[in-house]
Amino acid sequence: VLQLLLHPEAWEQKAGIGIVAKIEGDVDTTFKQVDLNGDGSIDKEELVKLFAKLEHGISDEEVWEVFRSLDLDGDGTISEDEFMNWYLKSEKHILSKVKPIFDTFDADKSGTIDRYEVCKLLKKLEPNVKESDVDDVIKAMYKSGPTEEITFEEFANWYMNFIAISHQHSCGMQIEEESQGICAALTPPRGEGFFAWLKYLLVLPLVAALTFTIPDVRRQGWGNWCYASFFLSILWIGIFSFAMVTWVEIVGNTLGIPSVIMGLTVLAAGTSVPDLFSSVIVARMGQGDMAVSSSIGSNIFDILVGLPLPWLVFLLWPSTPNVVTIQTQGIWQSIFILIGMLVAIIAIVHCQGWKMTKTLGGLMFLLYFAFLVQAFVMEYYRNPCFG
Repeated sequence: VLQLLLHPEAWEQKAGIGIVAKIEGDVDTTFKQVDLNGDGSIDKEELVKLFAKLEHGISDEEVWEVFRSLDLDGDGTISEDEFMNWYLKSEKHILSKVKPIFDTFDADKSGTIDRYEVCKLLKKLEPNVKESDVDDVIKAMYKSGPTEEITFEEFANWYMNFIAISHQHSCGMQIEEESQGICAALTPPRGEGFFAWLKYLLVLPLVAALTFTIPDVRRQGWGNWCYASFFLSILWIGIFSFAMVTWVEIVGNTLGIPSVIMGLTVLAAGTSVPDLFSSVIVARMGQGDMAVSSSIGSNIFDILVGLPLPWLVFLLWPSTPNVVTIQTQGIWQSIFILIGMLVAIIAIVHCQGWKMTKTLGGLMFLLYFAFLVQAFVMEYYRNPCFG
């Protein structure tokens, strides 16, 4: 939704990709299929039917915006030349996205990918891929030439068909979700075991609160509520964070655990869960740089905004005292440990060739546990009653 709000041309681009991927034939054949009345041009009604054929839910106003952007001469119709320009631009856009993927798996830079490279590609998508799956994909890609070598053109055609199938599947899931109604998330599990019911009962209060207070902008016609959904989500995050801090403080005081330790463990993990999910999602989409930069940017935001903003609000609010006292015990030690951790992380990433590997993940966990151990030890020496 945010993409559509920030980039109105997204519908134009989305439909163009759908035309290239889903409608068989070259640009002339495709134009004839869209030009239903055969008058040599495409009017608004035919464009509406095109979006329906591509299974894109779009309002009349959005169709009109796309139509005006494609009607370059402003004569009220989309000519074949204007359609060709749109088609070729969309095809070029797809190929520009496919080429880096192809080059990644073309390890020997031969301009083709062999059976081993196809298998490596599939294992990126599904680690448990079978030899029969590799045979099926090669058969789907192959058009001409050696059967064990797939050219970029063959790979690109297969990839565009893959886009079409994936889009059709996602549209089917979206239609199914919309048909279930707004309370579908509250439906209890059926035919499942004890743990499914336990999970359902534990999260039911949270799911119910979010379902009835935050508009689901994924539903047809609810897109204009995106800003309300965004700010309500931020509000709920603030409420949950306040409750979590309060409950963690109560648990720590009850068990005799210093607030510093609770902050380094429970609170740090709890507030990092959204970063974890977002990083996993974009990493699976192949955006490794975004996954790393998201975590780094989140921590910088926490330090430069999350800490100073509450202090600033407290100081601006008329109260006594009018200063914020920060406990400085061990602060320099914590700063040097933080710097040391940053140096260690950069060194580890460099040694792994600036790639996110399993070894890198294991070393990251090792650094984190080492940090926790030193935090426990230092807190023990500062507070002998701890433990």
